Amino acid sequence: MGNTNRMKKILHIAPQNFAGMPMDFVKMQREAGHEARLVTMFKNTLSFEEDITLGFSLPTGGAARKWRDSKMSDVKYYKPKNIAESIFFKARDFRNSTVIEKLINDEKLSEFDIYHFDGGMDFYRDLRFAKKLSAAGKKIVCCYFGSDLRSRGIFRELDEMSSLNLTVEQDHLSLHKHINYLFFPFDVKGCEFKVVKNKKLRIIHSPTNRKFKGTDKILAVTEQLKKEKDIEFILAEGMDRSRLLELKRTCDAAIDQVGGELGGSGYGKNSIENLAMGLPTITEFTDEYLNFLPENPFISVNINTLKDAIIEITDNRQLLEDYAHKGRAWAEKYHSFEAVNSKLEELYVKHSIIQFD
Repeated sequence: MGNTNRMKKILHIAPQNFAGMPMDFVKMQREAGHEARLVTMFKNTLSFEEDITLGFSLPTGGAARKWRDSKMSDVKYYKPKNIAESIFFKARDFRNSTVIEKLINDEKLSEFDIYHFDGGMDFYRDLRFAKKLSAAGKKIVCCYFGSDLRSRGIFRELDEMSSLNLTVEQDHLSLHKHINYLFFPFDVKGCEFKVVKNKKLRIIHSPTNRKFKGTDKILAVTEQLKKEKDIEFILAEGMDRSRLLELKRTCDAAIDQVGGELGGSGYGKNSIENLAMGLPTITEFTDEYLNFLPENPFISVNINTLKDAIIEITDNRQLLEDYAHKGRAWAEKYHSFEAVNSKLEELYVKHSIIQFD
């Protein structure tokens, strides 16, 4: 990855630096020598690093969550659910336009080579910035990170402008006919690997959304299990990130998501962080996802087998250690900056986004 002809200016535009993942793409591309930036629209509430942010406030609270959850559907293309939603977004675009346009001019955001619309979203619901870029011959990429395709759908016009569609979610492959799966990048080298060997098995669960992660069901299983086995279960919820990392370093294993609702299955950045640190991770997969995953390094369960899986690693510490080493190796092979960037640049070339000498 070395000569100057390879180096590009790449702008990532994201609603929010959710779980730090958009910023990880930027860090990965910077490490590869590209000039990469990230612009986010909404404030990050979990202390993940920012680059350039508009600083708008994202509606929170029960009503906002209920509205977002209500949008879960099988609709492929986005359209407002009703007149009120249409009016809301038109008013928001009008209200925010002065701030957005100032940022575009001040930061020279129209002067990049490649634009990643993370979550498949523009600054504006009417896609005016993407339309200007497309008219100027800029290369557009749409990258989907989470529930964007499940809950909102695809912006048809942006999809038509995009030269490449990416997803880090396996189930998105059935929601978009022309999308490419990419393991999300993670700074594996930045995580110290350590196999913890507590006398009492110490398991951590750190949900960001209880319903999605199946937390209440997991708690019921672990409470029952504590009556039978000498284990310690830690629920790390709403915790400062530095404190969470400190806690993880003291644990033997982790539970990600089991019995979750709203599509809760598989793994995300939290799990890869666990694996990179040496924390074997218990999580649930659909059969399709499990078959899709190469060299599965996880302890795969459902809510009915969770208890037995914990008992097995409690009674067989060598098995637990084997999972720790397997997990770290897998994270390096599939999620490291080097591995993911290599695959992404292959896709850039394949879809005529860049040409390397």
